Amino acid sequence: MVGTLLVEAQTPHDLTILVAHDQGLTRAGVRRALGVPGLNVVAEAADADEAVAACVRHLPDVCVLAARIPGNAIIAAEQIRERSPATKIVMLTRSDRAEDLFAALRAGAVGYLPETMSADRLPHAIRGVAQGEAAVPRGLITRVILEFSNRERSQRTVIDLGGGASVELTVREAELLDHLRRGEGTAAIGNRLGISDVTVRRHISAIVRKLGVRDRRAAIQLLAQAQRAQLSEAASQ
Repeated sequence: MVGTLLVEAQTPHDLTILVAHDQGLTRAGVRRALGVPGLNVVAEAADADEAVAACVRHLPDVCVLAARIPGNAIIAAEQIRERSPATKIVMLTRSDRAEDLFAALRAGAVGYLPETMSADRLPHAIRGVAQGEAAVPRGLITRVILEFSNRERSQRTVIDLGGGASVELTVREAELLDHLRRGEGTAAIGNRLGISDVTVRRHISAIVRKLGVRDRRAAIQLLAQAQRAQLSEAASQ
């Protein structure tokens, strides 16, 4: 267990940073790269639980979180967002897959940086994140925006509320409802989607409010009706 590492030399204007990675050499490398004026690594963590606990304890400005950290980085990011909402999350990754980036963004990350990026660029990226900028490699930005936009448009589910009114559900909302329709519980859905039980319940509550129904059972019935209508329309074409 790594626990936390407090740094003594700190000025009131320093950006405080938590570095969470299971590889000690990588943590040390990131800490050295961030050892510049105005940045202060106040804690380290070697797994997801340690990262969440350290964020709650230190409330850092930025958490640099390894995407492959033991214990599920996506769940850790969601918990950090819920328990330390002012902390900006930057994922360090070895993947350039759009799906992995989308999962990180949905979990609350505002940065998605390759572990291989040069050390002299990392402080600039961290400062930008702290100032409200998104940190995503240029090579991914255009492709990801187009893919995300096309995917969202093509996969949204329209729920007919009657009287000519309808509501669009996002991909994630429709996905959650579909799992509920299959009889899966909150914990099972969370494990399948890689999100916490709290996040599952939050999504379900938002869906119920959006649809204007009493509970999740009524929401499931509306989804089933919408899916039958879509199948009927497709069959008639």
